[in-house]
Amino acid sequence: MKKNKTWDGDGILILKDHVCTLQDSSGKVIGRTRAVFTTMSPGETVRVGSYEAEADARLSDKEFLSGRMFINAEVAHNSPPAAVVVPASSARPQFSTTASPSAGFRPPYANNNAEKLSAATFYAKYNTTATSSTTTGPIPRHDASAPNALVLPRPAGATVDVVVDPYLSKFLRPHQRDGVQFLYECVMGMKAIPGNGALLADEMGLGKTLMTIALAWTLLKQNPVWGRPPVASKVMIVCPVTLIGNWKREFRKWLGRDRVAVFPVDGKAKLRDFTNGKVYQVMIIGYEKLRLVQSELKHVTFDLVVCDEGHRIKSANNKSALALRTLKTPRRVLLTGTPIQNDLGEFFSMIDFVNPGLFDSYNAFKKEFELPIMRSRQPDARKHDIELGRARSEELAKLTKTFVLRRTADILAKYLPPKHEFVVFCKPTRSQLDICKELLESKVMKSLIKSDDMSNHLRAITALKKVCNSPKLLLVNASDATDTFVSTIDRTKAQTARSGKLVFLESFLQQLHDETDEKVVLVSSFTQTLDLLQSLLASLAMPFHRLDGSTPMKKRQEIVDTFNAADQARSFAFLLSAKSGGAGINLVGASRLILFDTDWNPSVDLQAMARIHRDGQKRAVYIYRLLTTGCIDEKIFQRQLTKKGLADNLMDGKADSSENSFTMSELRDIFTIYEDTACHTHDLLECNCDGTGGTHIKQESVESGSDHVDGHDDDDDDDDDDGGGGGAGAGWVSATQVLQGQSIVPKRMQAKNRLKALLEFTHIDPRAVVGKYDDLEDKADVLGDKVLQNGLEIDPKMECVSFVFRRMMCADEDVDATDDG
Repeated sequence: MKKNKTWDGDGILILKDHVCTLQDSSGKVIGRTRAVFTTMSPGETVRVGSYEAEADARLSDKEFLSGRMFINAEVAHNSPPAAVVVPASSARPQFSTTASPSAGFRPPYANNNAEKLSAATFYAKYNTTATSSTTTGPIPRHDASAPNALVLPRPAGATVDVVVDPYLSKFLRPHQRDGVQFLYECVMGMKAIPGNGALLADEMGLGKTLMTIALAWTLLKQNPVWGRPPVASKVMIVCPVTLIGNWKREFRKWLGRDRVAVFPVDGKAKLRDFTNGKVYQVMIIGYEKLRLVQSELKHVTFDLVVCDEGHRIKSANNKSALALRTLKTPRRVLLTGTPIQNDLGEFFSMIDFVNPGLFDSYNAFKKEFELPIMRSRQPDARKHDIELGRARSEELAKLTKTFVLRRTADILAKYLPPKHEFVVFCKPTRSQLDICKELLESKVMKSLIKSDDMSNHLRAITALKKVCNSPKLLLVNASDATDTFVSTIDRTKAQTARSGKLVFLESFLQQLHDETDEKVVLVSSFTQTLDLLQSLLASLAMPFHRLDGSTPMKKRQEIVDTFNAADQARSFAFLLSAKSGGAGINLVGASRLILFDTDWNPSVDLQAMARIHRDGQKRAVYIYRLLTTGCIDEKIFQRQLTKKGLADNLMDGKADSSENSFTMSELRDIFTIYEDTACHTHDLLECNCDGTGGTHIKQESVESGSDHVDGHDDDDDDDDDDGGGGGAGAGWVSATQVLQGQSIVPKRMQAKNRLKALLEFTHIDPRAVVGKYDDLEDKADVLGDKVLQNGLEIDPKMECVSFVFRRMMCADEDVDATDDG
C-alpha cells in the first residue's frame, strides 16, 4: 500500500466466513480483513491490512491442506531435477565394454582426432581399435556387462558409466544395492530438490556401514564425466568416539589394507598428517573431537561428509551440528536407524542439515507441518484437525522420501534365523509395592512432582524406576538423606525386598543354563543395576563378561570377541550397558537377550535389542523386555509406542495420524500405581481376547463394522462372541489379519486405537499354559518358547509373570505370526 508499490512475493489468500486472511510464503499471517465477497477470479485485487494482493490462481482444497505451497518454491512447483537421470541401459551400447574388472590401471589414451586426456582419468580409458575411425568412446573402470555388475544411473552430462567396484558389489545384498544407488543419486544432485544430501534411515543391521563404504569408494575412484578427476578426493566419517575403531575395521574388512588410506583421529593422531598430506583419503573423527579441531579443518574441502548415528545432531543449535555446518562440503549423508526419536523438530534439524533450504525456517515448518500433525494425533482432535494433519503428514512424507531411505529389519528375515520378541510383565512383590506407595505418599516425592523444575521430575521418575528394578538400589550411595528418598522408606525392608523382575530372572536364567547350551545378554541403562545382576550371576556360579562406560576403549572389542567365541561353560552371560554399548557391538555368540529396564527413548532399547540378531547369528533369537506390572515401567513402554508411532507414520507408512497418542493427563498418570491388574497396557488396549494367543474378534460384516466405527459399546456386543455359529474356531482372528484389513477391528478396540502397534503381538495370559485352557491341543504353541514356558509351569501360582506379549519375525511370509509355534 506504499505510494511506490513493491513486490513482496507470493502469498496465500484465504476466504472463509467473510474473513479474508493473507499469509506469506512461510505461512505467517500478515493481514486480515472483512470481505463482502466469497470468491475471487485471477487478476482481481483486494486490500488486506497494509498490503494489496492480486489473485493469481486458485488452490484446490487438497493443495492447500497438503501445505505444499509452504515448502521451498523449487520443490513445491516440481521443478526439474538438478541433474536428469539418463538410464545407463539406453546409453551403454555406444561404448565398448570389453574391459576386465581385474585389469590393471593404465593411462587413458585417444586417437589422433580425439581430445587429449589428463592423467586424472586413470579410472577409465578410451576404446580404440587398429584404425582411428573405429573409436567408440570411453570405457568404464569396471566391466558394466559383467554378471551382477552394479551400474549406477547417469546424471546429466555424463559420458561414461560409473560401475561399483565388483570387489565390493559381489557382497551387496539386493536391498544394499538399491541403497548404494539411492545414495549416489542423492549426492550427485539427481533428485528433484535443492541440495546433494541423503538420510539413510534403515533400521539396525541392514548394512548402512557397507553401503556407505561402497558409495565413498565409488566417489573416490570414479567420475561420470570422462576426462574429469574423481568426484571425491577427501571423505570425512563423523561418529561417536566409541565407533571410530569399528569404522576403521569395516574399511579394512571390505577394502583391505592397501586400497584406501584411512586416518582415524584418536589420541595419537596428528591432524596435519591429513590436512597437509596426500596419503589419506578418509578421515574418521568423533563428534566431540570435531568440535575441538573445527578451526584446523576450515580450510579443508571434504567432498563427502557422512554422519553416523546422525540423530546426534537432532538439535540445530548443539555444538556438533554447528561444527558440521562449518565444513566445506556439498554432499552430506546422515546414517541413523531412528530418524524420529521424540518429535518432528528433531527430524527437521536433520533434514535441514542434509538439504538446507527445503523450508524457509523451523518456525515455518513448525507452524505449517509439525503443529497440525501433532494436533491431529490427539485423541480429542476435531475432524478438521485430523484432515489437515493427515494431509500435511502425507505431503511431508512424500517430500522426504525423495532423499530419505527407510527399510525395516523385516528385510533380514530371509537371511537371518527367526526372531521372537516377548514383553514380559513381572508382578511386583508385596514389599516392592509397599515401598512404591511409601515413596509416592511421601512429602519429598509430592514436592518433586508439583515442582516446575524438570530436573525434580526426573529425580522422582528415576527413583520409581530403581524400585521397579530392585528397592535396594535406593540405598546405593545414599549418604545424604536430604538428597535421597531413604528417609521416606523403611531401610530394612528396602534392603531385603526382592523385585518381581529379579524373581523371574533368577528362575529364567536357571532354566536356560540347565536345559540349553545357549548364552544370554543382560542389558540395563543403570550401572548400579548391572552391579546387581553381576551379583546374581556370581551367586548362581554362572560365568559372565561385562561392558559398560568404565570399560577401556581398547579392551571392548577384545571382550566382545572372547564372549562370542566362548561356549556356555566359559561365558554364559554378557552384561551390557544400553547407552555405552548400544551401537557398533555384535554379540552374535548369544541367542537370548533380556532388556531389564526400559528407556524413554525407544532408539536406545531398539539398538540394544539389535545386538544379537545380526549377520553371523546361527540360532533362533529370543528377546525379552521385562516390565513391572502396573508401575512406571508400563508407562514408559506405552510412551515408547507413542513415539514409535510418530516415526512409523512418516518413515514406514504404518500408522494413521490419530494413532498411538496420549493426552497430558495420561502423561501425568505415570506417578500412579495400578495394583489390581494383570497388565495395565492390555487394559488400555481394551482388547477382547482371552489371552490364548489370538484376538477373539466378533465376525461382523464390513457394512455393519463401518456403521459402528464411532459408536458406543453396547451391552450386547459381548454376547455370542463367535459370531453366531461356526464353532469356536470361527471367531478366532490373528493380529496379522487385523493389521492387513482382513478382519473388522472390534468397536472397543477402535475406541482405543492409539495402541494399535500392540496388535502386531499376540496377547498371552500365563494361565493359558498351566491348565486354564486344557482344550488347547498344544499349549507350547501359545508361547513358542520352551524355556519361558517351563519357567511359568513351575510357578503355578503365577507369582512372577502376570501377562506376556509376543511376536515373531521369520523368512516365511506365509507363516502367520500367531500360529508359528
